[in-house]
Amino acid sequence: MGKKLTKRSEDYSKWYNELVVKADLAENSGVRGCMVIKPYGFAIWEKMQAGLDKMFKETGHENAYFPLFIPKSYLSKEASHVEGFAKECAVVTHYRLKNAEDGSGIIVDPDAKLEEELIVRPTSETIIWDTYRKWIQSYRDLPLLINQWANVVRWEMRTRLFLRTAEFLWQEGHTAHATKKEAVEEAEQMMNVYAEFVEEHMAVPVIKGVKTASERFAGAIETYCIEALMQDGKALQAGTSHFLGQNFAKAFDVKFANKEGKQEHVWATSWGVSTRLMGALVMTHSDDNGLVLPPKLAPIQVVIVPIYKGMEQLDVISERVQPLVKELRAKGISVKFDNRDTHKPGFKFNEYELKGVPVRLAIGQRDMENGTYEVARRDTLEKESVPMDGIVAKIEFLLKDIQKNIYDKALGFRAKHMTKVDSYDEFKEILEEKGGFVSAHWDGTAETEEKIKDETKATIRCIPFNTDNDGGKCMVTGKPSAKRVLFAKAY
Repeated sequence: MGKKLTKRSEDYSKWYNELVVKADLAENSGVRGCMVIKPYGFAIWEKMQAGLDKMFKETGHENAYFPLFIPKSYLSKEASHVEGFAKECAVVTHYRLKNAEDGSGIIVDPDAKLEEELIVRPTSETIIWDTYRKWIQSYRDLPLLINQWANVVRWEMRTRLFLRTAEFLWQEGHTAHATKKEAVEEAEQMMNVYAEFVEEHMAVPVIKGVKTASERFAGAIETYCIEALMQDGKALQAGTSHFLGQNFAKAFDVKFANKEGKQEHVWATSWGVSTRLMGALVMTHSDDNGLVLPPKLAPIQVVIVPIYKGMEQLDVISERVQPLVKELRAKGISVKFDNRDTHKPGFKFNEYELKGVPVRLAIGQRDMENGTYEVARRDTLEKESVPMDGIVAKIEFLLKDIQKNIYDKALGFRAKHMTKVDSYDEFKEILEEKGGFVSAHWDGTAETEEKIKDETKATIRCIPFNTDNDGGKCMVTGKPSAKRVLFAKAY
């Protein structure tokens, strides 16, 4: 499997980059800033999609698809929205190529200039709200609950696989409501859906809260978020949900006739998570040996490696293993019997450890004589011998236990890296020496927020919902503060 990974303690960033590539999750492409998601990585993303999509549909949402291109005039209709994305937009200006007259190759045909430039979507609010104007006339058309699975482009200059790429995959929900109350409830509901998915499927604990005004989505009145903590002590925003008020409805003239026949603008939300969740998954659980995947998202939950001498022995082992493979698959457990004769068992053990397969079974001649399997769990690397007649129950137990154990481990790490401070000096010291989330009082001004960011590189990750309302004084200015907020250095 090549040389071992760089240790997390030596260079966390290098460890992450190596792991994503060596575990066959993704690689850089021929297009600067864009990635190729490889089959193993995409299989994890497909499981994430399936889990989230089920939750969206259970809350009444439907999937649709909207154009990749957005007319420039659409983007300029909501002022704060365009300001938020202007520096990241890719723009299509021409629609045709031609051969250069001097034979030097293909050039853009100067006579094929578009009448209006098209923006490659950085997000779809504008094209969707232009469409909703045609779909919504009456209160009977509301609420409109639509989700889209798509790709978007934000022209990032400094990129990292999964965490920040010029093009990435995501889902974006866009909903329209008759009342402010319904829209706020929708935005809060979707934040909770994200939190449930990330904690129960990804086994990543999160903190729920709202963003400060300067950190809000462009065009939003309120941004709800879930924040996770990575093993290097940096925070990662795992999902956001936005209450958009009537900003987009007014910009695109989306009105409905209420029960009294009076025309009103609708109330809006949008919400999304992206392939950034893949980065969170890798960085929360994995170790110096490779990936550690939660069983609920692992493409292969159980791998069986035969240990044999000669094809005759392999045939006997295969015959013994097939009923187990069939039984596990019938129970919805994904299992792989690796009978490749091109690689030795030791190579296979290393490969599946690197790829984070939760449970590994080994079976050789002696195991068959003893009626046992050697069972190894990826999270703790513990091995034990398990009787064949109890193997299915053992696997079912392990898959649940590994899911719980890696969540508990991440929760314990976060608890150790959650620090309350009251002075700015202590704040800077904790950030430098310990990292993690720092809970501190802030006076609520953008000026103080910016000063802290400039001096420490830490940002306010969220104003958490579950914090104590212990009034105090801002650690920087000494001015009154209603409650603590969470700071961290972040991805």
